[in-house]
Amino acid sequence: MAEDLQIATGTKEDQYRLLSKQIEALISGEKDIIANLANIAAALKEQFNFWWVGFYLVKNEELVLGPFQGPVACTRIGYGKGVCGSAWKAGETLVVPDVEAFPGHIACSSLSKSEIVVPLFHEGQCIGVLDVDSEHPDHFDHVDKKYLEAICRLIAL
Repeated sequence: MAEDLQIATGTKEDQYRLLSKQIEALISGEKDIIANLANIAAALKEQFNFWWVGFYLVKNEELVLGPFQGPVACTRIGYGKGVCGSAWKAGETLVVPDVEAFPGHIACSSLSKSEIVVPLFHEGQCIGVLDVDSEHPDHFDHVDKKYLEAICRLIAL
């Protein structure tokens, strides 16, 4: 596939459906995880104009910043710390409508108001997370959860 992204219109679900197919085609055949994560972050940012979208990867018992799109970010996050570390520890997606109400939230940017974090698994182990932030409160819902989890399952790790 050419490295072009067709920006979808319609409902959020319509947009995710088309984007998911494009991401699958984009990463098909590419074995380099960093290249795939970079393209996924860029595709999500371009389609939805999220405030921040990127990946943190587990390295030496902490999450380390990986490919992302948006303003500079926290470089390292501890196990169980903040939304990302909590999603890693729980092994499940966390949808946070108001980050300021989340106990122990790590404010990499004061402009982030809501967040969704989806764990990445390989052979049953959480090896990283997809982190998406919005500058709008209560931005993420079950549609985001459903499709972001599906996109994370596409990643061949």
